[in-house]
Amino acid sequence: MNNNYTFTSRTRNITFGLMAVGLITIIAGFLTDHAPEGVSHDEYHHTRFWANLLVNSYFYMGIALLATFFMALQYVAEVAWSVAVKRVYEAVSSFLPIGAIMMFIVLLAGQLHLHHLYHWMDPETINPESPKYDEVIAGKAGYFTPWFFWLRTILYLVVWVLFQRGFIKRSLEQDLQGGTAIHFKQMGKAAVFMVFFAVTSSTSAWDWMMSLDVHWFSTMYGWYAFSGMWISAMTTIILFVIYLKRKGYLEQVNESHIHDLGKWVFAVSFLWSYLWFMQFMLIWYTNIPEETIYFHERMHDFGYMGLMWTVFFMNFVFPMVLLMSRDSKRNYFFLVFVGAIIFVGHWLDVFVMVMPATVNGHWHLGWMEIGMALGFLGLMLFVIHRALAKSPLMIKQHPYLDESLHHQV
Repeated sequence: MNNNYTFTSRTRNITFGLMAVGLITIIAGFLTDHAPEGVSHDEYHHTRFWANLLVNSYFYMGIALLATFFMALQYVAEVAWSVAVKRVYEAVSSFLPIGAIMMFIVLLAGQLHLHHLYHWMDPETINPESPKYDEVIAGKAGYFTPWFFWLRTILYLVVWVLFQRGFIKRSLEQDLQGGTAIHFKQMGKAAVFMVFFAVTSSTSAWDWMMSLDVHWFSTMYGWYAFSGMWISAMTTIILFVIYLKRKGYLEQVNESHIHDLGKWVFAVSFLWSYLWFMQFMLIWYTNIPEETIYFHERMHDFGYMGLMWTVFFMNFVFPMVLLMSRDSKRNYFFLVFVGAIIFVGHWLDVFVMVMPATVNGHWHLGWMEIGMALGFLGLMLFVIHRALAKSPLMIKQHPYLDESLHHQV
């Protein structure tokens, strides 16, 4: 059994190539991102460039974060089947520290007024004597006080990363020591993480994403953002499992494991679709102006209607139609095809969450957007491949290992 993954020079060069594309795009994007016609240069501050950094930082960090969540979920639920693919979702979670750093940089740049993605970060918006005074933002000033915002942000990022690193460290110790003591410790830590994450998954989405549209709020937004990150993570996990299987690794993974991963992709796609539609439908039905502005801007004012509905159908119709049957959840072609669509579709979903609130109607899906996304993709792939190569792909001495190896559905 080939239990040690080799990060080949060819694969490494591909990731380096993608990262080079991203680095070139970041440099060129910053230098060429000028204020569009009708927009003051003094107020612009490379908005398209920073908005793209936010889209990619949040999207790729979210994949690693929800892989960490999925890892904790397996411990808390005492799941056996997923032990066979444990190294894969652990590797996907390994991008979290880097993603957290990128997210921190984007937020810190806003606080230093290097960009104006977050209007509430301008102190003039809460100064009654200023022409920029905004009564709505002033009403939320207590929540968005800089020290309180940064206390929350640092708490989110540091605690998430500490839990993720702790899970990986103890997982490797389990391989060496065996027994059940470490496993039960993992379960306890995972339970604490789940409680912490239950709150911070929503509050972080409010702080970093919903506050871009600072006059608007939705009680479903946190769950909506959470489900989008979750399906992106599950898609990444299953694509890596299939990749490794095709390379001759993960011999212990059978059709039943693939089937269960396919069911997760199918189910979480429906969760996201339900939350997307319910948020839209309830706001549309009640027709309250301060709520409908979010969708009105995207559908009418700024020209995102086609993209918005494309995102919905990409992330709902394709999984529903192609992954409905039992056989399709075991078919590598269907899983890779649908997985690729979902991955791109949820990157576009984050794009639609960010761009209307930042660049308004001056949006593009051009070289800057594509190049930066590819750069982040290359960085994430490099980190995941390197993590896979560091540890044996086959878990050892896990209490549920034998049950996982004989998993049949």
